[in-house]
Amino acid sequence: MAGPALLLAALLAAAVSSSSASFSAGLGSPGQPRRRVQVLCGSNWSLALQGQWMLEFYAPWCSACQQMELAWESFAKESEHLDITVGKVDVTQEPGLSGRFFVTTLPTIYHANNGVFRRYLGSRTLEEFQNYVLERKWEAVEPVAGWKSPSSIMMHGMAGLFHLSGWIRQIHSYLTGTLGIHVWISYAIFILATLLIGLFLGLILVLISDCFCPSKSRYRAETSEEAVTKDNVENAALEEPEEAAELSADDAEETADVKELSDEDAANSSADDSEEDLALGKESGEEEMEDLSEQPLADPETESSLRQRKSQVADNGL
Repeated sequence: MAGPALLLAALLAAAVSSSSASFSAGLGSPGQPRRRVQVLCGSNWSLALQGQWMLEFYAPWCSACQQMELAWESFAKESEHLDITVGKVDVTQEPGLSGRFFVTTLPTIYHANNGVFRRYLGSRTLEEFQNYVLERKWEAVEPVAGWKSPSSIMMHGMAGLFHLSGWIRQIHSYLTGTLGIHVWISYAIFILATLLIGLFLGLILVLISDCFCPSKSRYRAETSEEAVTKDNVENAALEEPEEAAELSADDAEETADVKELSDEDAANSSADDSEEDLALGKESGEEEMEDLSEQPLADPETESSLRQRKSQVADNGL
């Protein structure tokens, strides 16, 4: 039992030592020569976030990149003494990584110090590369903004777009080269696919908005109803004083009419009363005259008194 266990332990130790040796050979360690140029790709680019790096973005067909290739190789040989790692990225093979660093010209060189990146804009000679590191000229260069940093969310999205463009280019090459489809037919296929994808994404966005935003529409409807109710209340409040004023004017007119009617009735009633009184007075006077005329004649004194009473009655009748 002890023999197999010791054999397994020995195999594991050999595997660990071999992996550590290969890693040290790739990145370099004290007492061992560094690898000349570290090739970075989409899977190991995060190595540039640790330590000090000089990173070149190039393309095999770029003449300027070919001219500085010897100087870059020589700079990589001196990297052990400069305590720096020299790397390179082939943009034709790593479109996503070139998009992450937003590479628009070739060659493009970046200096990185513990995840802080600066664009190198000096001359492309071995001496200038060495002086840039030894004299710490990179400290005078403004670092890349945070939102443009290769590790930012914005650059993650940019890397995805560049990777998608490379994937589309590969599909186009497959359609035109392998299948022999005409170039314009390939363009038409991509246009149709773009339209369909856009319609599908728009439908998804509409469904998401309907699922997550119904309360806002209800709130808006309730708000509009409340606004209409408030407007109605305000209009009613404005109309009430006008109606009250109209009613008061009508009441005043009715009161005036009633007063006039009452005055006319009173005047008519008083005139009628006075006419009735006059008629009654005349009738009473006539009755008294008849009574006096029916009485027998008396002495002259009596006749004079009767004449006086007749005159009085006549005066009262008038």
